[in-house]
Amino acid sequence: MAGGKNALLVLLVLSSAAALPALLVPALSDSANLRFQTQHLLLRPLPSPPALASWPESEAAAFSETKSESTAATTTLSMELQHIDALSFNLTPQALFHLRLQRDASRVQSLSELAVAAAAAPTGSNSTGRPRLGFSSSVVSGLAQGSGEYFTRLGVGTPPRYVYMVLDTGSDVVWIQCAPCRKCYSQTDPVFDPSKSTSFAAIPCSSPLCRRLDSPGCNQRRRCQYQVSYGDGSFTLGEFSSETLTFRRTRVDRVALGCGHDNEGLFIGAAGLLGLGRGRLSFPAQAGRRFNNKFSYCLVDRSASSRPSSVIFGDSALSRPARFTTLLKNPKLDTFYYVELLGISVGGTRVPGITASHFKLDPAGNGGVIVDSGTSVTRLTRPAYIALRDAFRVGASSLKRAPDFSLFDTCFDLSGKTQVKVPTVVLHFRGADVSLPASNYLIPVDSQGTFCFAFAGTMSGLSIIGNIQQQGFRVVYDLAGSRVGFSPRGCA
Repeated sequence: MAGGKNALLVLLVLSSAAALPALLVPALSDSANLRFQTQHLLLRPLPSPPALASWPESEAAAFSETKSESTAATTTLSMELQHIDALSFNLTPQALFHLRLQRDASRVQSLSELAVAAAAAPTGSNSTGRPRLGFSSSVVSGLAQGSGEYFTRLGVGTPPRYVYMVLDTGSDVVWIQCAPCRKCYSQTDPVFDPSKSTSFAAIPCSSPLCRRLDSPGCNQRRRCQYQVSYGDGSFTLGEFSSETLTFRRTRVDRVALGCGHDNEGLFIGAAGLLGLGRGRLSFPAQAGRRFNNKFSYCLVDRSASSRPSSVIFGDSALSRPARFTTLLKNPKLDTFYYVELLGISVGGTRVPGITASHFKLDPAGNGGVIVDSGTSVTRLTRPAYIALRDAFRVGASSLKRAPDFSLFDTCFDLSGKTQVKVPTVVLHFRGADVSLPASNYLIPVDSQGTFCFAFAGTMSGLSIIGNIQQQGFRVVYDLAGSRVGFSPRGCA
């Protein structure tokens, strides 16, 4: 479902509910209310700030046991993920939620503006293939809006220096703050010093890797220069380099990354960003051959479980049965993961006001639907959202309404209750119908028992499947097969 920044479900309505796979069938209402399919929502309060997990590896021990990817054809690696709230200290649950919505609004605006700009640009205008001294590049990621939604801890360099890195499916370039800093924001760990790494290597301007940048630059030392700028004015600027990354005990050599000496913006805690986008400079693209062009993640609802979220690279990413839909290509923008959304069901019935035309990606690169880990709340084009909202209101008419809250215009007062019935919601992708758990679309927004319908409308033509709707699913990116899948209950 960024730019300096700061990660992602569905059901098929058949003639008989018995024909549906058990994992994807929501609980039906009692026989007196069969017209509207419902499921139970257990009411959990807005979660308290998560504790920052301690990664137990010491740098020396981890380095002595690492497995070099230069000698292994393929492998599997997995990492635990944490929500960015763990790097925000001394804030109440309400304050953290407000910050999350603020980040979300900025990110959605940036993603939409990037898509519009790409569609308006002449085909092929983003890549000249010739490094130059003056350049600019516009790439978005959730990091600038207070950091990305999810981060992990990994080692950079040889020996590895462990730092927090944001994971972002909405951007490509991997980058980290580097010494010496002309200007660096505050991060949790010491700033990475490339002079202390034996595996660090500058990339010359003449390198094919340098030409992969949208707008490559060249400094006075004839070294490749990169710049990633964001919609809010944040940016990172420095030398495009090659370095080793260590994921637990797996070492991946010669990863092209930006070594940022001038990094400005609303960054929080993390040292940089691991781009998981679809573009040719993202980490999955660079390491694809080593991990069979597959990765997946599962994002845990913090209010429901203490289990960690995780990301897996390699064949094990497809360890669970999943419903797959084909990835579409935007001819103007290769970063985003576009999918084909055909419609949405509420209470077991397709919403008549929502059609595939609302979500069509046209040949010029306008419109479409992306899956994004860094957007929280799913955004739908305004007509589709209004139809969905109105259908949900009808199905939830027995619940007491509450005033609007922030971007949410369908909220309920559920104070004093421990469980309620809500209509089912199903997203119909081509070839993959995914039924959302109730907690993925009716969420707490305060400590007084207010729950809101976690979708929103957008005036942009771009629709975004956000990470609230993805919670609990293992979202599988099979890049070799050009498809993305959703596996329910995939975090176990």
